[in-house]
Amino acid sequence: MNLTQFSIEKNRITYTVLAVIVLLGVSLYQSLSRDSMPPYTIRVATIVSQFPGASPERVELLVTDKIEKVVQELPELKEVSSTSRTGLSIVSVSLKDIVKPKDLQSVWDRLRRKIDAVQGLPDNVTPNLNDDGIGEVYGIVVGLKSDGFSYAEMKEYADDLKDDLIKLDNAAKVEVGGIQEERVFVEFDNARLKEYGLTANKLQSSIASTNILSSGGQINLEDERIVLEPTGNFNEVDDIKKTLVPVGDGSQVVYLEDITTVKKGYIDPPKQIVQVNGLNALSLHISLIEGANIVRLGEEVDTVLKQWEEKLPIGLEISRLSSLDAYVDNSIVNFISNLMQSIAIVLLVMLVFLGFRTGFIIASLVPIVTITTLMVMGIIDVGLNQVTLAALIMALGMMVDNAIVVSESIMVKMEQGVSAKKAAIDSCSELFTPLLISTLTTSAAFLSFYLAESIMGDITGPIFVVITIALVSSWFISLTVITLFCFLFLKIGVDKKESFIDKLINNLKVYYKDLILFALSRKALVLLTIFGAFIVSLWGFTKIEFLFFPDSDRNMITININLPQGTKIERTQELVKEIEVFIKDSLQVTESRLNGVSDWLSYIGEGPESYDLGYNPDEANSSYAHILVNTSDATVNQYLINKLDDYSLKSFPNADIKVGPLGAGGGGTPIEIKVQGKDPDQLAILAETVKQKLFSISGTKNIKDDWGPKSKKFVIDIDQNKAQIAGVTNQDIATSLQTVLDGFNTGSYRENDKSIPIIMRGDASQQQTLESLETMNIYSQNSGKSVPLLQVANLVPQWQYTKIKRLDLDRTINVSSEITDTGNASAIMNEVTPWLDEQTQNWPAGYSYQLGGDAKSTSENMGAVISYLPLSGFIIFMLLIIQFNSFRKTTMVLLTIPLAIIGVVIGLLVFQEPFGFMPFLGVISLAGIVINNAIVLIDRIEIEIKTKDKVQDAVIAACLQRFRPILLATFTTVLGLIPLYLSGGEMWEGMAVGIMVGLLFGTIITLVFIPSFFSVLYKVDYKDYTFNKDLLEN
Repeated sequence: MNLTQFSIEKNRITYTVLAVIVLLGVSLYQSLSRDSMPPYTIRVATIVSQFPGASPERVELLVTDKIEKVVQELPELKEVSSTSRTGLSIVSVSLKDIVKPKDLQSVWDRLRRKIDAVQGLPDNVTPNLNDDGIGEVYGIVVGLKSDGFSYAEMKEYADDLKDDLIKLDNAAKVEVGGIQEERVFVEFDNARLKEYGLTANKLQSSIASTNILSSGGQINLEDERIVLEPTGNFNEVDDIKKTLVPVGDGSQVVYLEDITTVKKGYIDPPKQIVQVNGLNALSLHISLIEGANIVRLGEEVDTVLKQWEEKLPIGLEISRLSSLDAYVDNSIVNFISNLMQSIAIVLLVMLVFLGFRTGFIIASLVPIVTITTLMVMGIIDVGLNQVTLAALIMALGMMVDNAIVVSESIMVKMEQGVSAKKAAIDSCSELFTPLLISTLTTSAAFLSFYLAESIMGDITGPIFVVITIALVSSWFISLTVITLFCFLFLKIGVDKKESFIDKLINNLKVYYKDLILFALSRKALVLLTIFGAFIVSLWGFTKIEFLFFPDSDRNMITININLPQGTKIERTQELVKEIEVFIKDSLQVTESRLNGVSDWLSYIGEGPESYDLGYNPDEANSSYAHILVNTSDATVNQYLINKLDDYSLKSFPNADIKVGPLGAGGGGTPIEIKVQGKDPDQLAILAETVKQKLFSISGTKNIKDDWGPKSKKFVIDIDQNKAQIAGVTNQDIATSLQTVLDGFNTGSYRENDKSIPIIMRGDASQQQTLESLETMNIYSQNSGKSVPLLQVANLVPQWQYTKIKRLDLDRTINVSSEITDTGNASAIMNEVTPWLDEQTQNWPAGYSYQLGGDAKSTSENMGAVISYLPLSGFIIFMLLIIQFNSFRKTTMVLLTIPLAIIGVVIGLLVFQEPFGFMPFLGVISLAGIVINNAIVLIDRIEIEIKTKDKVQDAVIAACLQRFRPILLATFTTVLGLIPLYLSGGEMWEGMAVGIMVGLLFGTIITLVFIPSFFSVLYKVDYKDYTFNKDLLEN
């Protein structure tokens, strides 16, 4: 008893299973996770080490180099990169993509133990490994902006709001940005202290000894043991001001406020400043629990914000500033709309081409398979996102192939007088294996995306899962439910009246018959023509622009600002305010300006948490700023980018300001050339020649390197003899300088539940000028005597690189370039790469270059997929051998794959779509479809050979019988993809065009190539052949 016989004879079981599938599918659909993209694994950690006061060169030599060499011992290491800056070492560790997510923690733990055992690091340098939260997306950003409130007051509200947000079911983390840390500053003037016989050290000791918080022990009192708690810790700022400080010989005391300035303030300079629409603000960034529903998280956040809006005081305003949930919701709604449109198109095609009864039977498969697929997705925890929904749309046309072939076979048998039940059972017996093989070969074509060990493999892997579920479900349902429906409802003669579509198909079949006869009589010419077209298409492929991944279609653009290293954060803030004024005056939406900027969020000094896959923050620096700009509609993004670009170039020609959309493929710069070598000065010279070359190429903009220009520093050149005579040590000099300029912690002041550090530092007059530095007194910690700095040291100005970057232990300068709206990264790299190869022949020994940007992304991600294509090919090969038990027939099927590229190239050229990762996915998809058509056609030829006297008749009869099903399957696939092309966004356009046009040409080529090549391989001669007109009637 085969599947069909069981489904017919045990139809109550069939109905019950179908009902359960529908109920489960609808139920599980509601619980599917929703996000913009499938989850992916970030295999990166950073090691941060503080080395206060050390130059970049010393940080590199004494810290970075030692840590990198330990990291190199990891067998799982893919790449190690580092940045050495003044007082700071950051080492980034990337692991190979073969490392499984479940093994990551053990690798990081092993690395942590290695780092803890590093020998020879300077005292007080402790490397800190951070492997938590890298790559995490904080998709919802809330702004709390103020008009008249202090940062401390804003923080109290922000902390309470954070407490409410972190309780949400779908919230993983909540981070607050823009917090200004409070400090109590005790500012002194060395000259004034000297008048009282004091030094900074004595003053610090006096404050510390007064501000205590410790137990006084315990005392026994009869039957009780009582704790003694002495007072003395500071409870108010006035307590600090009233601290008594012994002066002179200690017999007299003065209040601290009489000899210093005691004030409460914020850390100066601030590390990060946040502004919303130009006003001071704090930002709250909310991330999603893995596998949860970001749309539901957005609803929960909105509920909390609505409650808060009612209780916030006047002067504080709360608003959404980044809403990935809204984007995801809109994308999913649009994709579901596309899916519904595609389903409607497929249903309509079925009804029009096959008549109401037959068309309805076949069309019923679409909703059943779709619901079944959603059910299985829910069971195996595959969520809804752009990728899985696109996979469903791609599968629509493929899934009806099985139903078309099955119903066509049953109908033919019934027309030959076979009973409905026997026709259904016999068709199942005939088609069980061929349809299964064609289903598995189509699925195998996508296997390499699932196996690819890269982030893009994580993202596109679900395409294989969803399409496999859909196609296997289609195969099973076609042989059970559809055959049952055919048995119950298919009536021969009911739809016998020839419709317009029937006439059209029959006329096309006549034309196809003439084409086949022409091709079979001139097999060599036809095959040469087809292969010639393939060669021409390969040449045409070189004329297609390459774009690895298009930019995001969110209604959002970004502005990244990098000023010269050492620029004060106040100057950076001033520049940001000028840009904000331009946005407000010229681009913001008003009653008269309906499209433009809706709102914006500025980060100065340090970028925000990653709010989108396409955003990667730069390193924190006082010279850096990031502005997130929300637009009224994505269609005005390019207009706004051009306006902001023009304004920035005219107003700030010396600033590095990058305006652009979010990158859909993970951010980064399209063009990157990494120059490597030992000597920093030689590297800078070589990098400059690369930059000049890029400047000369049309389509480039924002060309820069990641080291930047040198910055000025002053070296305190200590004369050891003079210092020894004066009684001061190197430590005395360093301590005195740090005390006056940066200050040092001398305890803490507790305010309610807050602990606020008390910082002693020189007053403003000693911090701001070079003259005050030259006249600064250096105090000996041993004798208490002082000596002017210039009596024991000289101030020597020097230039230094503000940061030193390395890649895999080699110093590396990364030269990068954006592209204009008319530029193309592939074309630019095609021009610059030969030039680089020529130039490197004249570079000093030990200097080389690597490509980054799109070139590296393409190599890594497409390379990861391509590396598994041989496995996919082998599986397809074995399946075809199982099906046909013939090398010749297998070869015929496999040769249809490259020939389908002809249509892909034509489609991309005609529609002016670039080739990239998604069109590459379309090529793989197309391969699976044309294989399916070839299998069905060759299988029919085999069947016809057994029943026909002439092999010529068998070949032609098979082609004519499969013409309608193949044509119908092609139309359903092509027409079903139209909604994805029209409204799926730029990301999916190239793939849709590649499949649609490629399939149209691929179908025509398959219908001609297979019979022609079959006849060549099996020596079928048509020289004296006379066509049998009866073949057109079957």
